[in-house]
Amino acid sequence: MNSATIEWVDKAEGDFATAGRELRARTSPNYDAVCFHCQQCAEKYLKAVLQENEKYIPKIHNLIELMLLCEEIDSSFEMLRADLVTMERFSVRVRYPGETAEKEDAKSAYAAAGTVRKFIKQKLSAA
Repeated sequence: MNSATIEWVDKAEGDFATAGRELRARTSPNYDAVCFHCQQCAEKYLKAVLQENEKYIPKIHNLIELMLLCEEIDSSFEMLRADLVTMERFSVRVRYPGETAEKEDAKSAYAAAGTVRKFIKQKLSAA
């Protein structure tokens, strides 16, 4: 991996670790933050793929749009769609008043981020 890709991966790993810690918190867990950091983890991993393949990285946060860009490199990224939709559903909505993530939402987002993380780490190590 090139150094810029490694930076994207390191940032993604930080988000995944933060989400995991918050999900495991015994007192006052912030499930909204879990969902947000899961979305951020996936976004940064998708951008790492673009970086590694020397593609333009748009300043967007939409996971499906980023997935479609990654599909131009490797069509198997379509396998991530359901997990990306799960995270997309919670990421922005729960950051503002009127919506709150529950524990089950946070667990779903964390599992989805874990799937995306594993898939992309395998792709990057094979590159």
